[in-house]
Amino acid sequence: MLEIAWTGWYEGRVFRNASWSCSTLLLVRRMLLALVLTFAGLSHAWANPMLLVDRETLQVLHAEQAGQPWHPASLTKLMTAYVTFEELAKGTVTLDTPVSISRNAYNQAPSKSGLKIDSTVSLQDALYLLVVKSANDIAVAIAETVGGSEANFVVKMNETAARMGLTATNFVNPHGLHDPRQVSSARDMAIIALYIEQSFPQFMPMFRTGVVNLGKARFESNNGLLEGFAGTTGMKTGYVCASGLNIVATVDRNGRQLLAVVLGGSSGRERNERAAELFLNALGGRLQPTGQSVLSLANATGAAPVDMRPLICGKQAKEYVAAQKAAFPMGLEDQPSYLTEELALSEYTAIDLGRIRSGIALPRPRPPHMPIFKSPAPVESAAIGDVLRPGLNAGGLNIALPRPRPADL
Repeated sequence: MLEIAWTGWYEGRVFRNASWSCSTLLLVRRMLLALVLTFAGLSHAWANPMLLVDRETLQVLHAEQAGQPWHPASLTKLMTAYVTFEELAKGTVTLDTPVSISRNAYNQAPSKSGLKIDSTVSLQDALYLLVVKSANDIAVAIAETVGGSEANFVVKMNETAARMGLTATNFVNPHGLHDPRQVSSARDMAIIALYIEQSFPQFMPMFRTGVVNLGKARFESNNGLLEGFAGTTGMKTGYVCASGLNIVATVDRNGRQLLAVVLGGSSGRERNERAAELFLNALGGRLQPTGQSVLSLANATGAAPVDMRPLICGKQAKEYVAAQKAAFPMGLEDQPSYLTEELALSEYTAIDLGRIRSGIALPRPRPPHMPIFKSPAPVESAAIGDVLRPGLNAGGLNIALPRPRPADL
């Protein structure tokens, strides 16, 4: 069994020079966390669902509670994007299709784009705001534009989930704001991400974009790997109290194509660092294929989704977060981090097209013109012969004809 040197941490004490396998290390961390939570008086401790997949072979490299039902939060927007990509492929919409902020969209809870009611952006710009800013108003506006209504779009989301074989997944809205019926799993989220990349690789640059500018606003992605872990190519983060902090991340590095899912983090730091740790363990040869495809992973169908609200936003949150820091201190101040690179974030600029009104009656056509007066006799043009206009020469103008426009790609 491959061994790795580990520096453990528990309540300020550092244990060095211990040799552990990856599986033993994870087990020890869980035991330490359980002890800390017990001493803190917390009655529940949920291990983070985690999944690492080789995107080239679909082989599972690590799976921990990958089939446990979980609230996806804004990871939902991966499916919102995928359904939209399908409609673009069908030609029912284009990237130039206007997406307007309805009152329903405007009334969504943050995170939001800041656009006013009736403001409009192109569908392409809307997709960037959806993925990078994770704007909930934009998610609803896209759903209404692409599906005709938010409800119709959600039907498409669930139909697509069924086609993908996502047996733990049910969507109630296109943005991921909490609803107890909005459920997925690490396994199902990994499969959505794989479908996006394999079916619509032309849209992958959206997921690796770190900043979207809209007017004077500058929206940065919450995916810390984009600026701290070389080779990161996306994809999406999410958070509500009931889910904790979630991430789906993809990395292309050293000839490897990897995908990680981490659910239920107690902080953005923990979520990002855990994903980076999975990647590094695989890149270092410490995680090997398990012999199982991500498609064959079983979901815990019938199980209730874990509700992290008491531990993330409730009375137990302070103790729980402290316990998670003690059990996994990577990235804390004065502690080592897996996110050590300083990478420039790619940027995209979206444009507010203003208000585009629809349903307004056009003016009636004018009646045909009936002249009242007789036309005067035609006037002959003055002959200019060979007389040149000022500024011209006898050779005439030598103006290049416009070149044909390149074909649309």
